[in-house]
Amino acid sequence: MEKTIHELNLSDDFLFAKVMADSEICRRVLEKILTVPIQKVEAPTTQRTIDLLFEGKGVRLDVYVNDDEGTVYNIEMQCNKKRNLPKRTRYYAGSIDLDLIAAGEDYINLKKAYVIFICTFDPFRDGRHIYTFENRCRENLSLSLGDESIKIFLNTRGTLDDVDAEMKEFLAYAEDTTDRFAAQAKSPLIRQIHRKVTEVKQNPKMEVEYMTLMQRDRENIELGREEGREEGFQEGRQVGVKMALDIIRLHMDGKEAQTIADLLGLEADYVNQVLEDYANLPG
Repeated sequence: MEKTIHELNLSDDFLFAKVMADSEICRRVLEKILTVPIQKVEAPTTQRTIDLLFEGKGVRLDVYVNDDEGTVYNIEMQCNKKRNLPKRTRYYAGSIDLDLIAAGEDYINLKKAYVIFICTFDPFRDGRHIYTFENRCRENLSLSLGDESIKIFLNTRGTLDDVDAEMKEFLAYAEDTTDRFAAQAKSPLIRQIHRKVTEVKQNPKMEVEYMTLMQRDRENIELGREEGREEGFQEGRQVGVKMALDIIRLHMDGKEAQTIADLLGLEADYVNQVLEDYANLPG
């Protein structure tokens, strides 16, 4: 069932984009994530689309912003356990770099760029609230490549004591964006964000925009079903068969159902059903 605008959490794309469009909130959130001072940010661009090639795969960025040093930040909410999330950050980072070049920048002048994914799940199952990646020499980990391309994954479900209390509160608020949570929050940042959240949710124009987007999404989904029903059925059948074979192969290699689900980005119930059907095959 679709949510109303009043039921949205910060982890929902629409609300996240509207809140982060506030330059001061965006600046303070980036400061909190990176633990470095940021003097100012340009007016953030939300839902920005980068189409690099006529036949290429474009990307739509939740929040795209530059600071006073020219550093580029792309901030995304990730609520679904999509496969190949690390490669998604690689593609986003590459698309941003090529977009800067297309805008007239020589590659030698590319500024530092961050791709930041805020996940409502643990993408690496290590219990951390934050995972930061940059390119380093495998033979000497103290040697950085210096390409200034950084990927950060935030995890709202972290369990380790690896960030401060304010960051933990911000990540918890992303999934519980309620008046109750905001009222007991100790962080001034949460209170500032919640004032913006309340403003968005109580704005009739925002509600109309949200409802219009939901209706358009429903229409696009239905149109896609009609146009691609037969083709999609055949393709889906092929994908389903391949997925089942992958599950069975990993099972025969001694992997448990939960491990298979994690490796393939599937629900454990689906994996168990495939294995049960396989066990019941005649012969």
